Amino acid sequence: MSEHIHKSHNKSLLLYHLVCPIKYRRKVLTTEVSQTLRNICLEISARYEIHFLEIGCDDDHVHFLIQSIPMMSTKKIANTIKSLTAREIFRLHPEVKSLLWGGKLWTSGYYINTVGQYGNEEVIKKYVQGQGNNQNYEKIHTSQLKLF
Repeated sequence: MSEHIHKSHNKSLLLYHLVCPIKYRRKVLTTEVSQTLRNICLEISARYEIHFLEIGCDDDHVHFLIQSIPMMSTKKIANTIKSLTAREIFRLHPEVKSLLWGGKLWTSGYYINTVGQYGNEEVIKKYVQGQGNNQNYEKIHTSQLKLF
């Protein structure tokens, strides 16, 4: 189970589910390549504040369960993982590069979603609605907000 990350001015528990498909959905993630990917991710964890809680490799895409810090955007997390893993996999497994013309391991896109450890959207919504029971606090409900 993940734990809070303590910094000098904040405490956070940010979990993300990141899915990265292989370019052209090529089935290049063999057992050896998948093990190399996991080892590269351990090195990324040591150098960056990106912690891999789980890594699930399929033949043509990878699922990551990641914990990181608020100062690192989801785009930066995804780009860091994709660029470093691609460079090292191509270096250590040149056969993979030969299967992917254009020199790219990953598609340009990805899927990322936040993962809640303490509740889903409905639980948090009810918690927030229950706040402000004192007289100095005015409740604002979504029906009163203008969204875009």
